[in-house]
Amino acid sequence: MIARHDILRTAIVWEALPEPMQLVWRDAPLVVEEFSLDAGDGDAAEQLRLRFDPRKLRLDVRQAPMLRGALAHDPATRRWLLLILSHHLALDHATRDIVVEEARAHLLGESGALVAPAPFRGFVAQTRSAASRAEHEIFFRSMLGDVTEPTAPFGLLDIVSDIASIGSARSRVEPDMARRLRERARAIGVSPASLFHLAFAQVLARASGRDDVVFGTVLFGRMHSGEGVERAVGLYMNTLPLRVRLGVEGAAEALRQLHVSLTELLQHEHASLALAQSCSGVVSPTPLFSALLNYRHSRPRRALSATRTALDEIGWLDAEEQRTNYPLGLSIDDLGDGFVLTAQTQSRLDPERICAYMNIALEGLVEALEHSPQTPVRTIDILPQDERHRLLVEWNDTAADYPQDRLLHELFEAQTARAPEAVALVYEGAQLSYGALNERANRLAHHLRTLGVGPDVIVGLCVERSFEMIVALLGVLKAGGAYLPIDPDYPRDRIAYMIADAAPALVLTQEHLRERLPETITTLRLDADWSEIAKDSAANPAPRATSQNLAYVIYTSGSTGKPKGVGVVQSGVVALLAAMGDADVAPDDVFLHAASLSFDVSTLELWTPLLRGGSVVLYPAGRIEAHALAELLWRDGVTTIALPPLLFNHVVEAAPDALRSLRRIFIGGETLSMKHVAIARRRFPSLRIDNAYGPTEATCTASLFEIDGDVERSPPIGRPLSNWRLYILDRDCRPAPIGVAGELYIGGAGARARLCRTPRAHRRALCPEPVRRSG
Repeated sequence: MIARHDILRTAIVWEALPEPMQLVWRDAPLVVEEFSLDAGDGDAAEQLRLRFDPRKLRLDVRQAPMLRGALAHDPATRRWLLLILSHHLALDHATRDIVVEEARAHLLGESGALVAPAPFRGFVAQTRSAASRAEHEIFFRSMLGDVTEPTAPFGLLDIVSDIASIGSARSRVEPDMARRLRERARAIGVSPASLFHLAFAQVLARASGRDDVVFGTVLFGRMHSGEGVERAVGLYMNTLPLRVRLGVEGAAEALRQLHVSLTELLQHEHASLALAQSCSGVVSPTPLFSALLNYRHSRPRRALSATRTALDEIGWLDAEEQRTNYPLGLSIDDLGDGFVLTAQTQSRLDPERICAYMNIALEGLVEALEHSPQTPVRTIDILPQDERHRLLVEWNDTAADYPQDRLLHELFEAQTARAPEAVALVYEGAQLSYGALNERANRLAHHLRTLGVGPDVIVGLCVERSFEMIVALLGVLKAGGAYLPIDPDYPRDRIAYMIADAAPALVLTQEHLRERLPETITTLRLDADWSEIAKDSAANPAPRATSQNLAYVIYTSGSTGKPKGVGVVQSGVVALLAAMGDADVAPDDVFLHAASLSFDVSTLELWTPLLRGGSVVLYPAGRIEAHALAELLWRDGVTTIALPPLLFNHVVEAAPDALRSLRRIFIGGETLSMKHVAIARRRFPSLRIDNAYGPTEATCTASLFEIDGDVERSPPIGRPLSNWRLYILDRDCRPAPIGVAGELYIGGAGARARLCRTPRAHRRALCPEPVRRSG
C-alpha cells in the first residue's frame, strides 16, 4: 500500500532550502516495533494507545513514511494488535477510511481490483497555481478586508504548543434532535453542515462578546481536485476562515446566507490559510481566529471497530482522535443517521461546556426554524440551565435580613437612645455626643418642616466640614427631605448648574459662604440664623418619609460632559450599612471622615459608625497631607479609613506609620498599586485592606475583596455585599458565559438610585434584573 501512494513515501525537507519541500522516496519501509503486554494491566488496545499517545510522541517528518507501527500480542484474547501512528501531513480523515479498505483488500488477496491511485503531486501543483492565487486573494479581501480584530472566544488566542494540555469531551446529539435537524436543513435547501456552522457561530458570538465572528472551518479538499481524487490518499483537507455576521436576520435567512458563504468558500478550498489571513485587517502575528470547526462524514465507530474479514477473525481497532493545537476545536462526525460532537479545548476551559453550548444552540436553532423562522439568531440562547442558574442565582445568593422599612434617622435615634452620652463626632479636639447631635438635628428638622421640607424635597448643603455639616444632613433627613451636597470649593458655574438642575427648595449654608451661591436661591444660615432655629423643639420629629424616598442626591462627573445627579433612596443606604455590619465593622470602630460630602464614600464614612455606636473623626477642611493625617489618626485613635488609591500610595511612601493605629482600610475608585499594598501589609500584618467597588448609582459600595496574602496583580472587585447582586451581561442584557468579558450590572437593594433628568445614554445602561426576586 505504501508503494502505491506517493504521499505515503513522502518526507519534508527544509535544511539549506528557501522553503520546505516534499520529497518522495522510491522505497519507504514501515517501521513496526513489537511490544509485550501484561494482561494484568488492563485492556491491551488501551495499553497500546496510552504508550503511543500522540500528545506525547512526535514523528520525524524528515523520514518517510510519516507512519509508525506498534505490534503486540494480547494474551487475554490471543489476538495480535497493530497500532498505526500517522502524521496529519500524510493522512487526513477521509484517507483513513481509504487506507482501511485497501488494507482489507490486500489481506483478502483482492489488491488487483484496486484502481490506480491519483498522484498527490498533481494536487500540489494545482494548489500552487499563480492564477488561482490571484482569485483567492480577491475573494478573501472581499470577505475579510474590514476585519481588524481577532475572534477570541473566552479570551483564548494563543496557539497551543503543548497539545498534551488539550482536554477532550464527546457528546452525541439526541436521535430525535438529529432527525429534526436534518428535516429542517432539507426543508430550507441546505446541508446539515450549514446548520452546525451557524450554531457554532452562535456559540463563538456569545463566547467572544461580538456578533461578527470569524472561525476556521476544515474543508474536505476534494471538491475541485480532479478525477479519481475520491480514492486518493493524502492530506487534501484544508483549514480556511469563515466569517459569520449575526444581525437582525431571522434564523431561516441567516441559515441560507451561511450556506451561500460556505458554497463560495468551497470554490477556494485549496487557498492557503496564510494568504487568507493576510487579506484581513488583523496584523500578523496576531491570529485571525482561534476556534476551529471540523464537519466530517464518518463511518460509525462500531463499524470500524467490528469489521470482520474472512481471515481468522481479523478486526479493526478504532483510531485515536486527532488532536488540534487550536485552543478551541469542535469536530462534528456525521454518521449518516446521527451526529457526534467532539470538543477539544485548552486546559483552562472545560470541553464539556462547548458540547453543552452546541447542544443548546442546536436545540434553539431548530426550534426557531420549526416554529418562528423570523427569530433573529443572535437572540437564541446557548447557556445551559445549570450555568444560567449558577450565574444568576448561586453566585448572587446574598439575601440577608435587614431593617428595610426603617429610615436612617430612625436607626440613628435608636442608637442615641441606647447611649446618648457616647461620643458621636470629634473635630479639632472637640467632641459632640449622640444626644447633643440628635437634639440639634431635631431643632433644625422642625424648622425645615415650617419651610416646606418633606419627602423627596431636596435641600442643598453648602457647608464647610464641621459639626454643623453633620447636624445639617441629619436635620434634612429628619424633616423627611433629601440632602444635596454642594462643595464650597466647586467653581461657581458648577454650583450654579447643580442648583439649577436639582432645583433644591433651599440651601443650608454658613454666613461666609453665602456669596458662593446664586442670589436667587433661598438659603438658611446655620450660624447666623441658628438663634431662630434653636427655638424649635428638640424632640424627635414624627417620620414623614418612607424607605423609598430619597436620602440624598449626589452629582457625579458624568460621561456626557456635564455632571449628572444621582438620587439614592433611604432603603439603599440602610441596606449598605447593614451589609457593612455583616462585613465585620465593629461598634467600637472610629471612622475618619475625610472625603467631601459630594463623594459617595462619605456615606460609608459617616453612617456606618453612627448607626452602630461608633465615632466619626472629622478631618479639617483642606487638602490631606500625609504627616498631618498620621498625627490625627494617632491622636484620635482612628481605626478605619477609606482612601482613594493615589492618596493611599502617598501615605505609604511619605508617612507609613500613619497606618499604625488602623484595623482596616477601604480602598476604591481606581486601580490599586499592589506594590504599596504589599509594603503596608509587611509593615502592619494585622491591618485589613479591602478593595471596595461600587458606583454612586449602587449606593457607594456593591462589593468587597479582602486582600489577604501576597497578591502580585490587581485584585478582583470581590463578591457582592449582602443583598447586592453582580451580573456580567452582554450587549443584549443576557448573562455572559462564565469566563467571557461583558458589562458589569449591579442589582439588589442598593441599585435603586434615581437618575435626575436621565440622559438617553444612561437610560440605555439600565435594564431589568435577569432574575425576578423579592426585595
